[in-house]
Amino acid sequence: MLEQQESQILVVFPHPDDEAFGVSGTLAQYANAGVPITYACLTLGEMGRNLGNPPFATRESLPEIRKKELQASCEAIGINDLRMMGLRDKTVEFEDDEKMVQMMTKLIDELNPSLVLTFYPNYAVHPDHEATCKAVVRAIRRMKEEDRPRLYCVAFANDTVENLGEPHLINDIRDVKEQKIGSMRAHASQTGWMMQEEEKRKEDGDTESHNWFTEEAIYIYDWNRDFEESF
Repeated sequence: MLEQQESQILVVFPHPDDEAFGVSGTLAQYANAGVPITYACLTLGEMGRNLGNPPFATRESLPEIRKKELQASCEAIGINDLRMMGLRDKTVEFEDDEKMVQMMTKLIDELNPSLVLTFYPNYAVHPDHEATCKAVVRAIRRMKEEDRPRLYCVAFANDTVENLGEPHLINDIRDVKEQKIGSMRAHASQTGWMMQEEEKRKEDGDTESHNWFTEEAIYIYDWNRDFEESF
């Protein structure tokens, strides 16, 4: 459990399952401690490539499936305030930049979070990830420094450690392992194969959990090395 006390957490990711892979264990710890968490998920991941083999979904039915998976993931974590923001998957990068900043500003103004969690700009790989976290950073940058929430980020580009160094925080989540597994399992349309591999490893006698289920790596956004000078 991270030691810093929080009054309100805002999580901003573009896709259902983004929360599950990166920070669901950390969020579960905060939720178990009674910290209110709001998750703003920008899309329903309706353009996800995995429709199953044989298909379990069509392109038309996938949004509702992923919506229910997202709700189940939040329930597993302990998130009670889920905001589905209504943007379209794989088009977030084409949204008007100022519109995106204003969306984040409204959330921050409403919630007054002490901590915001998103991806790290330029180290988030997917265009929707990048557009999302850049909007978050831009919104926070406009605030007075003394009023800014702390900004924790998930980074997983190949050059992350080379350029950013080792993660600032490695959070031990073994105490909420089952909640993390529950969150990932909820997104069955996207993580089914992964969870099957984990079960097979256990059946084969491998008792060591994948590090996804034991620790989560977090970067603290470095305002002295901002991804852009201004916007």
